[in-house]
Amino acid sequence: MSLFPNYLRHDIAFVKGKGAELEDVFGNKYLDFGSGIGVTNLGHSHPRVTRAVTEQAQKLWHVSNLFTIPQQEEAARLLCEAGGMGAVFFCNSGAEANEAAIKLARKWGKEAKIILEPEIITFQNSFHGRTLATLTATGQDKVKKGFDPLPRGFRILPYQDMDAVKRATGATTAAVFLELVQGEGGVRPADYDFVQELAAWCKEKNLLLMIDEVQTGIGRTGECFAFQAYDIQPDVVTLAKGLGNGFPVGALMAKEAIKPILSPGSHGSTFGGNPLAMAAVIAVLQELKETSLLTEAKEKGKYLHQLLTAELAEVPEVKEIRALGLMVGIQLDVPAGPLIKQLLEQGLVALPAGENVLRLLPPLVISKEQIEQGVAIIKRVLVGSKEAQLV
Repeated sequence: MSLFPNYLRHDIAFVKGKGAELEDVFGNKYLDFGSGIGVTNLGHSHPRVTRAVTEQAQKLWHVSNLFTIPQQEEAARLLCEAGGMGAVFFCNSGAEANEAAIKLARKWGKEAKIILEPEIITFQNSFHGRTLATLTATGQDKVKKGFDPLPRGFRILPYQDMDAVKRATGATTAAVFLELVQGEGGVRPADYDFVQELAAWCKEKNLLLMIDEVQTGIGRTGECFAFQAYDIQPDVVTLAKGLGNGFPVGALMAKEAIKPILSPGSHGSTFGGNPLAMAAVIAVLQELKETSLLTEAKEKGKYLHQLLTAELAEVPEVKEIRALGLMVGIQLDVPAGPLIKQLLEQGLVALPAGENVLRLLPPLVISKEQIEQGVAIIKRVLVGSKEAQLV
């Protein structure tokens, strides 16, 4: 194999997908509770997105940001309308969106607050990406091993510790960067009161409140953006994953007042916002706007959480079930890795989130019957694993 060995891959190759189902090279069918790590929120081969990308591919793929791209203007308008924002920058991934947010915060700190070396507060157990700046911002040491020296300018604090935030805020603090649900960190939703207090503190101290919605955005939590469930209006929001339903695209959104900070030449992307990517984004956003998918995601998320709680209540390995919309984490007292392999053998795709958390990210289009099938498989595997240990 001519690939770097940086991924531990399952020996399964998928060749086809529709909605919440996948099919491998041998014709085996799988129920997808992973959505490509929270990417295919509208399901596989979604008709509207497929049609939009196919039609655009027959016209024009790429021209660069040296020229006006009408599709980019429309995608930005839809995002600003949905999120109450004033400006959008398009890139290719979540790490790039977060990198842009870090650059924006630093430049804003220098220009708006006259800070020579601006600092950004982030939180333990967070995950913001794999570039040097975003992995430094990440509150997990395991992603940083071997990549020293890391850039300065970050203060990593205990998650949801408002006292720590207040103590750490000083003359060099420019921004706070937060995931409202720590996805890679174990599917841990932030408490409503903490988020409210943090938003008020940022406003009082003139700090940028930056929300990483790479995994939580585009309907995953039952709102278009997770911050809407917390009744706040951030200064900066980052997006990727579900934004293109599988087409690589990321975005940085900011309030109108911050728009001038990214002045001509201050930041850029060769591929970001090209016509092909924007066709996917527009189709995704129109689908969310014109259908009942967001309402359904809330209802399905509640049903999935309730069903898991009821069916796994007597399974001692299950310690806690955390959820917001269709973003679920099952805290176990056993490693999740072997269970994920067993789930695959039973026809269910699921994900880890740390060593002991089983993460479920089914697409918004999943049916009630498919939710029931998935929960039945999870219960069967968990009970079967326990029985196997007793033999």
